[in-house]
Amino acid sequence: MSGLKWIGATLGWSFGGPIGAIIGLALGSIGDAFASGNGGFLLGDSDTQQTRGRQRRPNYRTQQQRRAQTTSGDFEVSLLILATVVIKADGKQDQRELDYVRSQFVSMYGKDRANKAFSLFKKVSQQTIPLRQVCMQIQQMMDHASRLQLMHFLFNIAKADGMVTEDEERQIYTIAGYLGISSGDYNSIKAMFYNSSNNAYKILEITKSATNDEIKKAYRKMAKKYHPDKVEHLGEEHKKGAEDKFKQVQKAYEQLQKERGF
Repeated sequence: MSGLKWIGATLGWSFGGPIGAIIGLALGSIGDAFASGNGGFLLGDSDTQQTRGRQRRPNYRTQQQRRAQTTSGDFEVSLLILATVVIKADGKQDQRELDYVRSQFVSMYGKDRANKAFSLFKKVSQQTIPLRQVCMQIQQMMDHASRLQLMHFLFNIAKADGMVTEDEERQIYTIAGYLGISSGDYNSIKAMFYNSSNNAYKILEITKSATNDEIKKAYRKMAKKYHPDKVEHLGEEHKKGAEDKFKQVQKAYEQLQKERGF
């Protein structure tokens, strides 16, 4: 079990449900631990933390009712699973997309933890993922800001080979629906990855007919929605992605300011 103690966090709500089953199967020998509910944690870096975690191991149904705060470990395994789905959306695994996933995990978690994460990623990618059930668990348990962060990362993966294919976009759109992401939020994040004259408006979730005052109001709303502090509970490693979204909102607003002269 010691080889599975990743640095940084423990699993919370993703210890149970379909995500727990997928991770348990990928890890082979600890699958029985997931099934019995008596096993240790996938993530963590000390025996003390593991013991303390078992004593406070959350009940999946209880958390499902109260939508407990997502841990770094919950986000990490959710990201791993959804990333495998997007990468296989066009019927192939492009090496550039795989390299992007690996580089992002190195950037976020460091080389050692990233190696373990990518090893798990490859095992998960060999499974048939029950996408709807996985997304329902995430939607029920993960806060809105963290789900938006997942969407941003998935688009980043899809564009790692230079473009987002129709199959990849269709898959991400399906995931967004299952995650309870609104069409406005989906189109806002999508617009960050395409070049179009309407992108600034889409990022701010407004139309070209919006007044200058409405643009200012939309900017304040989106800046609040995408502020990096919204995902600070996921740890410093995930702040960069949140900062990227925030900068895109600022860039869109500045572009409209320049175009309209206000």
